[in-house]
Amino acid sequence: MLEQQRYHLVRENMQPGDIIAFGGNSLFSRWTKLTTRSAVTHVAVVMQTKMQDSETALYYNQVIEATSYKGKRGVMTNRLSERVASYDGDIWWLPLSKASRGLFEQNKREFFSFMFEQEGKPYDVLQLFGSAVDAIDEHPLFGSISYNQEDFSSWFCSELIAEGLETAGIIRGVNASEVTPVDICRFNIFKKRYVQIKGEGRLIGGFNSLKPDNWGQIA
Repeated sequence: MLEQQRYHLVRENMQPGDIIAFGGNSLFSRWTKLTTRSAVTHVAVVMQTKMQDSETALYYNQVIEATSYKGKRGVMTNRLSERVASYDGDIWWLPLSKASRGLFEQNKREFFSFMFEQEGKPYDVLQLFGSAVDAIDEHPLFGSISYNQEDFSSWFCSELIAEGLETAGIIRGVNASEVTPVDICRFNIFKKRYVQIKGEGRLIGGFNSLKPDNWGQIA
């Protein structure tokens, strides 16, 4: 169920492991929308939600993502409020379900260690192309063009998030290098309610509907 809320009204409810989905208007984002048949073009994950000092609790959300932003390319941590303010397009907050939250809490040390180890690694545009073009994955001649073997020396956005979620025990048996941004949103790991924090009431097709086990594998 889609709701619409301004970011400042929901930011204190965000927790580490929640997903932030983006739907951009750049040329590259339009290509991603075309190839994945989805409004979602990019995903990030919430890493830090609360900073406590001696007198007040400040909600200071950060996300880690593989992207190109402010002249930099690669895996980086950014302040979510800045991303919301500057982003040209739609943004959604996808809170983890109770079951997923339980798994995350059990494995959060491994999750944080893994994610922070990836910071600074390069951004991988070629594998994003391969993950989005799945129609010929099993073709004997052309499959090698579109099918991605897992390679974590560099990252595209949903590949990074998928492997992070697997490290957290929320998904399993997934070829992270074959996961597109909208695939992340379609895995049934979220609460039924998701929130659009920027843009005008755009649904994510297939949201929260797919079992996230053994995804992107060729038998």
